[in-house]
Amino acid sequence: MIMSWNVPPRIAACYLLFFIVLSERIVIKAAKAQNTTVTPVDVGVILDLDGRNGKVGMSCINMALSDFYASHTHYKTRLVLNPRDPRNDVIQAAVAALYLIKNTEVKAIIGPQNSMQANFVIDLGNKSQVPIISFSATSPSLTSLRSPYFFRIAQNDSSQVKAISAIIQAFGWREAVPIYTDNEYGEGIIPYLIDALQDIDVRVPYRSVISPLATDRDISGELYKLMTMQTRVFIVHMSHNLSSRVFTIAKEIGMMSEGYVWIITNGIANFVGSKERSVLASMQGVLGVKTYVPETKELESFTVRWKTKFQQDNPTITDIDLNVFGLWAYDAASALAMAAEKVGTTNLGVEKTNASSNLIDLESFEISQDGPKLREAIQDTKFRGLAGEFNLLNGQLQSSTFQIINVNGNGERQVGFWIPEDGLRRELNSKNTSKYSTSKNNLGPIIWPGDLTSVPKGWEIPTNRKKLRIGVPVKNGFSEFVKVIYDRSTDRTHVTGYCIDIFNAVMESLPYAVSYDFIPFAKPGGGSAGTYDDLVYQVFLQNFDAVVGDITIIANRSNFVDFTLPFTESGVSMVVPLRDNRRKNAWVFLKPLSWDLWMTSGCFFVFTGFVVWLLEHRVNEDFRGPCSHQIGISLGYAFSAMVFAQREILTNNCTRFVVIIWVFVVLILTQSYTASLASLLTVQQLQPTITEVKQLIKNGERVGYQRGSFVFGILKEMSFKESQFKQYNSIEECDELLSKGSANGGIAAAFDEIPFMKLFIGQYCSKYTMAASIYKTDGFGFVFPRGSPLVADVSRAILKMTEGEKMKEIESAWLEKQTNCEVSNAQVSSESLGLSSFWGLFLISGIASLSALIFSVSMFFYKERQHIFKPFGPGDSILGRIRLILRTFLERDLRSRTFRKKASMSLQDKKDIGSLNGIGAGQDSTSTRHLSNRSNCSTQMEIHSTSFEVSNGQTSQPAPTTVEIIENPTQEVQEPPKNRSRK
Repeated sequence: MIMSWNVPPRIAACYLLFFIVLSERIVIKAAKAQNTTVTPVDVGVILDLDGRNGKVGMSCINMALSDFYASHTHYKTRLVLNPRDPRNDVIQAAVAALYLIKNTEVKAIIGPQNSMQANFVIDLGNKSQVPIISFSATSPSLTSLRSPYFFRIAQNDSSQVKAISAIIQAFGWREAVPIYTDNEYGEGIIPYLIDALQDIDVRVPYRSVISPLATDRDISGELYKLMTMQTRVFIVHMSHNLSSRVFTIAKEIGMMSEGYVWIITNGIANFVGSKERSVLASMQGVLGVKTYVPETKELESFTVRWKTKFQQDNPTITDIDLNVFGLWAYDAASALAMAAEKVGTTNLGVEKTNASSNLIDLESFEISQDGPKLREAIQDTKFRGLAGEFNLLNGQLQSSTFQIINVNGNGERQVGFWIPEDGLRRELNSKNTSKYSTSKNNLGPIIWPGDLTSVPKGWEIPTNRKKLRIGVPVKNGFSEFVKVIYDRSTDRTHVTGYCIDIFNAVMESLPYAVSYDFIPFAKPGGGSAGTYDDLVYQVFLQNFDAVVGDITIIANRSNFVDFTLPFTESGVSMVVPLRDNRRKNAWVFLKPLSWDLWMTSGCFFVFTGFVVWLLEHRVNEDFRGPCSHQIGISLGYAFSAMVFAQREILTNNCTRFVVIIWVFVVLILTQSYTASLASLLTVQQLQPTITEVKQLIKNGERVGYQRGSFVFGILKEMSFKESQFKQYNSIEECDELLSKGSANGGIAAAFDEIPFMKLFIGQYCSKYTMAASIYKTDGFGFVFPRGSPLVADVSRAILKMTEGEKMKEIESAWLEKQTNCEVSNAQVSSESLGLSSFWGLFLISGIASLSALIFSVSMFFYKERQHIFKPFGPGDSILGRIRLILRTFLERDLRSRTFRKKASMSLQDKKDIGSLNGIGAGQDSTSTRHLSNRSNCSTQMEIHSTSFEVSNGQTSQPAPTTVEIIENPTQEVQEPPKNRSRK
């Protein structure tokens, strides 16, 4: 007959623990029998032996000591384990620690298992100088205890927050909600996580806290609350047992579907391989941050041996895998065995002060004599363990690389790594192209919840939530931007306008549907409920989900809300009336040219006439005669070029060159003058009545602004007095005030934003103009709460609309239909033509005249060099020489072509006359001519002809002949009376 006993698991575990302790005692006693030098070292172990993690940890510790002493048979110390089971209770863990310290007199304690139990145990170890070595208490809050006897052979939870923030930054999510346990373990990471998210400008709108003792109903209630929020990115940090319940319920209520993002910390990710298949089915698409353990041959060999040993010791547990906590337990036991050997076999004892058998007597504590030495030995221990490099800094295991996993199928997939120095990397051996990377391109393909491969946007409008409440301003004027119409028959409100159409078009272009209602910001009677600042502040008070309208983006409003990108022009401008500036007086003909151009032109007329006289005086009879005659000829010739009526014939080529250039200059001047004068006399010239704001302030003129606008504050800052202000509500009222003028109870100028002023000018383009821009703003924008995820999407949609045709269509429908004239007649009067537009012409003319003058003067000195540069005589002086030069220059140049031709003609006439009177051609005759070579401005001189050429090539030397040069070159030579009578 075969009998089967049904032994409860807890009793079986106690039996197993008893046999383990008994076997260790037997081994130690046998070792003592063989070698009396082996010293036992009592070590306490506080683990929850009923749970899987406790069993794994205890199994790894036993195997660590077995492997260690098998390879170090010469060691003289042996760790003796004294396990205690706190049964997952904080108080029981503290009692177990007290018992091990007071009664068992342990030299160190491995454990406890979780952060809640470790908090009190660490204080006990610090007081008794017994090192507390934990391989699974990861809460950052334990570090704040600052106990030198606490050693964490595990990664601090705070070391993974940078990896989590890098993932969120890589995918561009702007909000995240942490879901954590309401205990020491869950709350410890939150301050570090919030700081990491704030560093990348990610908002945490809500913190979801779940009690460790929460029922399924409590968990579902909290998850339903999360479903009503916009945020869809959740960071889960809790024990892996509680997380299994959370994900199972989330799957049931539909939170593991499309659009959701779930990120789990390493406390859960490290146990993904140990979770049941039903739990894994509810975690499909979850991202996780998992502690990375390098794969080595030693680890692979140990995993195989551990699995065999664990199955032998726990035949009822089949679906369990070795995790990093077991590896840390293995390394912690090995490090403690090394440290115990370093301390040695002497003085391993305790100092009893006022020993008491009362367990709760905390005043009589046994202080370990070798506690400080053992602590230093543990701190200095360094080796390569199964979990990686074992190196403690301030009692903490140094943070290392994290593995980014994606739960898919029946397990996990590796999609990348996070390295503290490099950030996100696809492979560990990839080259570091930048200092720190947060690019999603460095991660492998991810399957998100709902079996999607596209990245979720991280938020959405909840389907079970009410529509967005969009506040709109209520105003009497400028209804083209926002207009609220109350339909009393249907008791409904219709909102239209330019801003409303822009918002509707933007929301329609979003890749998801957003439902909303426009709510007028009005009193029960229908009037406006406040200023625009009051309306914006309602979003901060959460009375509105957004505000749409002609809301200007300014700095003080952005302190409470977020604005989208602007969809209109920016700035505040001043509008003033126009006045006709046409000159209707007798001197309007002087207006086309500026005074400096008039003066320069006159100077060049005189200068050009002077140059022409200098060049023509010696060779042209038209430019000789009395002084008054010569001055009139020279000036008259230059001015007559304006109408091209020159009568004098020029004989000098240099003069012709100068006059050609001057005629070109005069032609351009006259044409420009004619065009400018015609514009002044015929075209309506409108100018603003005021061009500067300072003029308004100085004269105390009244100015206007739109009621409720922020422009009021700007005007006050510009030193306007409140008595100068007048408000208007509409375009018509603004026109009425400007038409009256400041002296008649109106205003001299109106100040408003450019979109309003452009609409106003479009309707009254012939009466007003924008004179100046006085303030810079960012234009109109839509208002959303701080950190709203809609801001980024709406801003991108506004940019796309601005680049397309839709924006132009809306502007044409609302803003351009009021324009009465396409091109404004309000032209600013053109200024007089200035010298700056013509100085090039004058420069060319001046250079041409000076060049010709220098050339002519040079030729004069060259031709007359023998006469004017003769040596000085006894009575000569410099002044006399200058007079000689001037006298010579004022004389006729008889060698010029003009006078040579006339002289030749005169001699021919003489010959003809002589032949008629019987005088032979070859007969020498002497004719006396009285040369009046002197004008009233010159002296009389005698010109003696020295030689004449004859046709046979011989030169005769006739007697001196006096020739009279007549002032008028056209006058005939007077013949002797006898010849005339004879004729």
